Amino acid sequence: METNPGLSRRKFLGSALAVTASSSLFGSVGVLAEDKPAATNMPVKVETRRKIKTGFVGGGGRGGWIAQLFKNHGGYEAVAVADYFQPVADRLGNSLGVEPVRRFSGLSGFKKVIESGIEALVIEDVPYFYPEQARAAIEAGLHVYIAKPVAVDVPGCLEIEASGKRATQKQRVFLVDYQMPTDPHNIEVARRIREGGLGKLSQVRTIGLGGGFSDPPLTGSVESRLQNLIWVNDIALGCDNIGNFDIHSIEIAIWVIGQRPVAAMGASRVCRPDPHGDAHDVCSVVYEYADGLVHNHFGQALPNNNDGNLCAMFDGPRANAQINYWGKSFLRGGPKHYGGGKVEDLYQAGANRNIASFYDNIVGGKYGNETVPLAVDSALTCILGREAAARHGRLTMEDLLKENRRLEVDLKGLKA
Repeated sequence: METNPGLSRRKFLGSALAVTASSSLFGSVGVLAEDKPAATNMPVKVETRRKIKTGFVGGGGRGGWIAQLFKNHGGYEAVAVADYFQPVADRLGNSLGVEPVRRFSGLSGFKKVIESGIEALVIEDVPYFYPEQARAAIEAGLHVYIAKPVAVDVPGCLEIEASGKRATQKQRVFLVDYQMPTDPHNIEVARRIREGGLGKLSQVRTIGLGGGFSDPPLTGSVESRLQNLIWVNDIALGCDNIGNFDIHSIEIAIWVIGQRPVAAMGASRVCRPDPHGDAHDVCSVVYEYADGLVHNHFGQALPNNNDGNLCAMFDGPRANAQINYWGKSFLRGGPKHYGGGKVEDLYQAGANRNIASFYDNIVGGKYGNETVPLAVDSALTCILGREAAARHGRLTMEDLLKENRRLEVDLKGLKA
């Protein structure tokens, strides 16, 4: 739904149902990235066994860019596209060679893509709509490739969790596009930590340091927010900055630890000049885990010329480790010392790896869908931190799930 044809999210990175139904603490952490060396840069074009008929929802910014990566892969045939804004859908359709009659717009455009005879749906839209879109695709028997965060609230997370399980039951692939767990150095550091390279973890620290997005004045409807990543400024649309940007580093902490936190406390505030959305620009959160582990998170989304940072740091009694989106990943000291190396071009390389995995899982009939539990737990952890920080107090995961509060967006006046 973004209208900016440039890599706006990449520029940003560079500058910067019941309680029991959601017990998605995953026991297969090692399976998610297979803990083995992998090529840092996947080939742009690979040998493919067949073309997968694919539809795309969301054509601006990253959506339009990642659609080109699917095209470059060689194993996908673009059949239909949709974006709320027709000009964006047309631009995407032109770039992918999709005929005009299969370019849809409006809130219901994704339904027409689903009905167009595709096998797989790529969802790079506004997160508020993800649970509905993913559920519809899975129920229609499609494979799903989806961006993060998978939801903006607890009900949405539970819905994604259910869709992931439903996909496995229907023998369909459901892949969530997180890049950090695909990097070879990150995989190796995580493996060594899990093998006891740090001893008993003493603490975890995560950072989400970015530049934020333009937040223009509100208009008569939410339509003006559904473009150019303006929606990141609106909690109900984008899950707040902790859930949209910081989630990369928080997800890595959960990936390595193998569990989500049981409680959080913190504080947050709005600091950007002339704000119009309700997203918080700065947050400080302390997460507690069932075994007593403490996890400190700092997030900032301000255009203050910061260099940008997305990393997770792990401390043990005599060794420490770091996993990065940019920069170097390593484990220093102890019996599992690893000098590591620089994470290379993860924004594109990670997406290429995930696109290749999506293809291989589909043609290979691999329906474990291991990325879904991690994505759900990561979103729930960010929502827990967001709510605890906004309330300036302590909140348990159990109470958050019991509240089961749904965020609503006023869609009046929008094109159906």
